[in-house]
Amino acid sequence: MIAFAQLCIKYGLFDPFNIAITLNGLGIAILMIATFCIAAAGNIIIEIYNQEDTGAKGLLYGSITEKSANRLFIIFNIIGVLIGFYLANLINRPGFAALFIVISGVFYIYASYLKEIIVLKNCILALLVGLSLIVVGIFDLLPAITEKNRASQTVIFSIILDYSIFAFMIILLREIIKDCLHIDRDHNLGIRTIPIVLGKNRTTKLIGVLTLFPIISVIYYIYTYLFSNSKAVIFVLILIVAPLLYFMIKSFSAESDKQFKRLALLLKIILFGASISLLFYQFVLV
Repeated sequence: MIAFAQLCIKYGLFDPFNIAITLNGLGIAILMIATFCIAAAGNIIIEIYNQEDTGAKGLLYGSITEKSANRLFIIFNIIGVLIGFYLANLINRPGFAALFIVISGVFYIYASYLKEIIVLKNCILALLVGLSLIVVGIFDLLPAITEKNRASQTVIFSIILDYSIFAFMIILLREIIKDCLHIDRDHNLGIRTIPIVLGKNRTTKLIGVLTLFPIISVIYYIYTYLFSNSKAVIFVLILIVAPLLYFMIKSFSAESDKQFKRLALLLKIILFGASISLLFYQFVLV
């Protein structure tokens, strides 16, 4: 999903508008690989700590030993950081390499400590996903900014920022839903999550209320930027707003794991739809 969104940013926002960029097709592919490796390493270390907490033998239902998982964690991190270092030097911004190191460190700290802190655990993962979109602008747009193109570059970067904020809100909702799915496990491990503190019923109500924020944000976005283009308005209403409204309605009555899994899947579909919408700016803004 992250790689797809990054591709949509590159070929939906940058190429159609002839925006000054730093990375070519190969460069963006390398950036995607670096992002993938860091994200993979983060998921691995989270699973390692989850396995240690639950006492399960191995990851992926025992198909991968903890020792092998630790090796994979190290390998993916090294690859991701080295590629990040290469890219940073390629665009003459060596300091940008620190971004990959920091993200890798945040994943480790999250897995070992932050995941036990209520609310913060949800926000950290949502923030990292949002940052995975901003990183395209950081490496591809910022180094190419000049006084002549500053205005156009800023507009495109602001669109990326808007989408990253939307992704943050959606992933935050998904993380709370996942807490509802894992409420028994977290309770046995003594981990305080929102569903454990508030109870499942109140948490579902909270999810429904929080869904208002992305809905209102998208509607404001439509009114501000797309209102003059009726086709774009209809597209966004059908692809994003309608599923969000359906999600909000269903979240208020969700009780079973099956219902929560459906809600989590629906959020993935919404993120996919939001990524696709990036490809339509060339028809809206031109």
